[in-house]
Amino acid sequence: MFEVLVFVYENYWRGDACPEPQQLGRKLTAVGFEADEIVEALRWLDGLHLASHSPNLAPTLPPIKAMDFPVTDSLRVYSVAEQDHLGAECLGFVSFLETAGVLAPVMREIVLDRAMAASGNPVTLDDLKIIILMVYWSFGEEPDALVLDELCDDASDRVAH
Repeated sequence: MFEVLVFVYENYWRGDACPEPQQLGRKLTAVGFEADEIVEALRWLDGLHLASHSPNLAPTLPPIKAMDFPVTDSLRVYSVAEQDHLGAECLGFVSFLETAGVLAPVMREIVLDRAMAASGNPVTLDDLKIIILMVYWSFGEEPDALVLDELCDDASDRVAH
């Protein structure tokens, strides 16, 4: 499924530029993705669309920007199911992004929701990074260059100084 999500991210600049699910499904089939991967990805993308365009996020009609929501001093307690499914590495990465001020609480909740909807137990850090990119994408936002580098960079290629 994550290969399909990467393809969608790379080929459709913003979430609102993405074609309707039936047309996208045909495009993905033509590119050569397996039917079960396509179905799983389309289901996941539908959940992402519903979560990021929920009227509960903002009572206004104009499109919302996730970073417009104020950062609070609240504490997020992760359920046992979230801890098991995401693992310490992924939860630590989410905490890192949130502490750095680049992942607003509303986006964090959508990331967690979509990560819980993803297969894999636990979800790998690389898969979580794709999920985070897709959440930014669904809001029509691009992370700043340093965050994008952190999300797309392969840490195994780094050399310690």
